[in-house]
Amino acid sequence: MDFLAILGIQSQNGAASTGIEWINSNGSIIDSFSPVDGKKTASVQSADAKAYETVVKTAADAFHSWRMWPAPKRGEVVRQVGEALRKHKDALGKLVSYEMGKSLQEGYGEVQEMIDICDFAVGLSRQLHGLTMHSERPMHRMYEQWHPMGVVGIISAFNFPVAVWSWNAALAWVCGNTTVWKPSEKTPLCGIAVQNIVAAVFKENKVPEGVNCLVQGGREVGEWLSKDTRIPLISATGSTRMGKLVAATVGARLGKTILELGGNNAIIISKDADLDMALIGCVFGAVGTAGQRCTTTRRLIIHESVFDTFTAKLVKAYGQLRIGNPLDTHNHVGPLIDKDAVQLYLKSIEDCKQQGGRFIVEGGVLEGENYESGCYVKPCIAEAANHLPVVQHETFAPILYVMTYTTIDEAIALQNGVPQGLSSAIMTLNMRESEQFLSHAGSDCGIANVNIGTSGAEIGGAFGGEKETGGGRESGSDAWKAYMRRQTNTINWSTQLPLAQGIQFDL
Repeated sequence: MDFLAILGIQSQNGAASTGIEWINSNGSIIDSFSPVDGKKTASVQSADAKAYETVVKTAADAFHSWRMWPAPKRGEVVRQVGEALRKHKDALGKLVSYEMGKSLQEGYGEVQEMIDICDFAVGLSRQLHGLTMHSERPMHRMYEQWHPMGVVGIISAFNFPVAVWSWNAALAWVCGNTTVWKPSEKTPLCGIAVQNIVAAVFKENKVPEGVNCLVQGGREVGEWLSKDTRIPLISATGSTRMGKLVAATVGARLGKTILELGGNNAIIISKDADLDMALIGCVFGAVGTAGQRCTTTRRLIIHESVFDTFTAKLVKAYGQLRIGNPLDTHNHVGPLIDKDAVQLYLKSIEDCKQQGGRFIVEGGVLEGENYESGCYVKPCIAEAANHLPVVQHETFAPILYVMTYTTIDEAIALQNGVPQGLSSAIMTLNMRESEQFLSHAGSDCGIANVNIGTSGAEIGGAFGGEKETGGGRESGSDAWKAYMRRQTNTINWSTQLPLAQGIQFDL
């Protein structure tokens, strides 16, 4: 496949990288199988403890020189990374689609997110500003400033194998940090491709070796990162179960975390909604990336007066979905990541039926010559109560639960009545409903939208959620502050030494 050669992917690849240099190890072999056709694409070596130690030590050493580069100069390097990603957008988008299984358009979109965050970070590199304050003491000046933290550990998930890394890395770099990235063991080739692209830019700009590092491996690498006191910040994306383990481990050493965990996202469909417009947001939100987004629409809370009308539209739309090879742009839905995900999908369908759910669009595994990998499934819809255990749980698959409501207060209570708190939306042309949804008495999620779906966040807004979603923020707005340490400074330019609060201390 030409895109593999363009991105420097070989049949056997190294275990870790300190930026330009690749390191081999005695770690186990990770074989990358595409869920598109079930074929083995390449193999990657896991890092062993020795390779990991080399990487982290190099990253820690590089921090001392990288932090002294002026922030705008660091931003210029990130700008060039964005340009390199533009050049490789086609090849990298195809690799994302092939290794992960999302549609080609979504693969291209993920690379575009990387480009966008680089653009955002370039502007940010000239705006890492603090505050000035008036001192209570005469002839004193007070201000706040922000300093880089050191090494930032990034643990990313398979569903966005490159974009989420870039959200963290671009901001961390312009802030003056170095990064160590553990990509998902389910999408290791995407990590290698990105490392190769960035390495060429960093080499051209004489960036210190160790500013951009990668360590391949499974759970044990994540544990090494979480326990490592040389890494003051861990940004981890994945399941709530994984996030709780990371939070406990990092918290035990008083480190900091950014956690982007599970979502159980709902759209409220008002009786005053534009149902045709709502349909597009609901269907894409539910079946995009085959239901494997943290922002996937998993629940529809539909006003009882339009329930039958809207579910009829949904059933018709689902009947028009084309499922197949995601590199074929005519298809809407690709495969799940692997056969383990297929089994979780099937178990959730069975659990839903056992708990009293009623399917209005049946699911199942697709078979035949176009589905050899065994990872293609049918997006399905079940009428199910919000309190059912299967509905309360996040299943990373295209299963959509629908339910009714009578009042807007009831709808918001249902929306909030799950452990997760990532993304939410309401479809309505009623201003009072939309404003209530966005008020203190409205959605309890980190993202709340009006007349758009739950997925498709833009770079300009900080991304993250509450409750079991973790509480961290990545990407836009002032999320950069999470990658820096705050310092308050007071300067006395008088000839006296007055104390705060009027305290007298005479010698």
